[in-house]
Order: sequence, then structure tokens, then C-alpha cells
Amino acid sequence: MIQYKTAWNKDTALKEMRRWCAVQERSHEDVRLKLIEHRVFGDDLEDVLSTLISEDFLNETRYAIAYVSGKFKINEWGRNKILVGLRAKKISPYNVKKAMKEIDEKDYNKTLIKHFNKKLKEVNLKTKEGKSKMMNYLLQKGFEMDLILQKINAKE
Repeated sequence: MIQYKTAWNKDTALKEMRRWCAVQERSHEDVRLKLIEHRVFGDDLEDVLSTLISEDFLNETRYAIAYVSGKFKINEWGRNKILVGLRAKKISPYNVKKAMKEIDEKDYNKTLIKHFNKKLKEVNLKTKEGKSKMMNYLLQKGFEMDLILQKINAKE
């Protein structure tokens, strides 16, 4: 449910969105929702969006790459969790694919091993329950099932 805030006219909306987008990368969907919150609809909304895109305040490719980079390097999410986040932001499949290529395979494997070893201190992989806890933990982090099973089987 959208909580409506102070209504903006088109000029105010453009000014505020320029300022908001200058602070950090924003998705088209984030901007669209912010405009709707401030009762900017229809042609005015589309005009503000197209102006922001033409002035390079909004760039879906740049946003997707920044999102992937941040969620992987800072939050240490796996690919699956990152993909869910990008889809929630309604990023185009082309930009999703392009951004996901930014994840370095060696760094990805190191991150998976780091999380695996962290959880290994808490669980016993010799038990069914321990394996299940390890799988659930790494799946929740967004790592792929086949990679998780490889790590578990390598430890046995």
C-alpha cells in the first residue's frame, strides 16, 4: 500500500528526483514509486522519467552493475539472491545478464567457502541434520544448490 505524501507538480518532481538520483544510483522502479508517492502520475510521471534518463541521472545498466557489486561485495549474497533482487526492481533481462557478469568467479568461490567454513563451526556434516542446516544456510545466502552440494561432498 502506497503512503501518499505531499503532492508535487512536474517541476518540483523533476528537481527533487534530480537531487535524489544524484545521491546514489536508483532504479527506474524506485523513481516511479517515489513519484507515485508524491502524486505524480500519467504523462507528468513519464516526462520526469524520460528527462532523468536523457540527463543521465537514471541509467538501468549502471544501476544493475552497482546493485550486483554492492550485494555481492558488501552483503556477500549469492547469485540467486541477487537475481531475485534485480527482478524485484524490474531490471531488464539484458541488464541483469550484463551486471551478473561483473561477479568474479574466484571471488564468488572464496565467498562461498567463507560462508561454508563459518557455518561448519556450528554443524556436523556427518549427520543428516548438519547437512540440512548447511544447505539451508547457504541457500538463504543465495548460493546455487549444485555448488553447495559440491562443497558438502568434498568435506565428507
